Amino acid sequence: MGNNENRLLDVKNLRTSFYNGKSKTEVIRGIDFTVEKGEILGIVGESGSGKSVMVKSILGIIPPNAKIDTGEIILDGKHIEGLSKKEKRAIRGREIAMIFQDPMTALNPLKKVGDHLVELLTRIRGLNKKDAKQESIELLRMVGIPSPETRVDQYPHEFSGGMRQRVLIAMALSCNPKLLIADEPTTALDVTIQAQILELIKKLQQEKDMSVVFITHDLGVVATICSRILVMYAGKVMEEGLAHEIFYSPKHPYTKALLNSIPRVDGEKTRLKPIRGAAPSLQNTVNGCPFAERCELAVEKCFTEMPEYKSFSSTQKCMCFLAGEGEN
Repeated sequence: MGNNENRLLDVKNLRTSFYNGKSKTEVIRGIDFTVEKGEILGIVGESGSGKSVMVKSILGIIPPNAKIDTGEIILDGKHIEGLSKKEKRAIRGREIAMIFQDPMTALNPLKKVGDHLVELLTRIRGLNKKDAKQESIELLRMVGIPSPETRVDQYPHEFSGGMRQRVLIAMALSCNPKLLIADEPTTALDVTIQAQILELIKKLQQEKDMSVVFITHDLGVVATICSRILVMYAGKVMEEGLAHEIFYSPKHPYTKALLNSIPRVDGEKTRLKPIRGAAPSLQNTVNGCPFAERCELAVEKCFTEMPEYKSFSSTQKCMCFLAGEGEN
């Protein structure tokens, strides 16, 4: 996808496992994807599909019992998979920043909001305390927090959920990263605030011309801001394509099932269709397609052989024996 000069992140054959004594559970099962400079890439999948473990593998913040077994992670032309913890820490914040799901647990309740920002600005950008405080006020203003001069000295509990999420966005952007990873940043918020946060991320991405990886379990959310989408299931990418390809011409039965389970707002009344069954436990090794157990189209070989990727355009491909069959 795109030429190499325009590529900010290139992930090749990433496999991450959790180890418990002698047993090993492979959670990321050979993933390849790219992030272009200046694009918003959506990564979608149900809980447990491996989305968060995948980005934590890229950031180098997986738990002690987890290990990257294989894979290349190339950020702006540099291999970062083999770096030491110290070197990875230097990249986090400066080059890649992350917004987490729950703003209450990501902020220290005993520290003023401004102090969170000042700490980052002095540590990563080397500003002195006075300049860092001034910059913190500007960052809060940039993310749309009213009266930032007074809010900077308040504590997280004095902010609403949506305002706390804005603080996290300000922290993530404080060091001008090339890549922003947003891990379900709107899950804990109500729909109106959700829309405001999405609008803010899109606006800041355009102003700063940075790349964004937006992780969610909700296809409805990515429709508004992502240019390209990866659909993940059981540690693999099932389908990837431009947003309009995924929404108007989905090829994988799992993508179609996800789309059938979101409400329509175009006036067309259709019954929502839940996906039958549950996502497979990653502790079980699957020889065939991981979605076969829940797929209404599955044939015998779906259970015994892993499908290869089929390309449908230069931007859309999917991992399914039956993809594209029976379409009008």
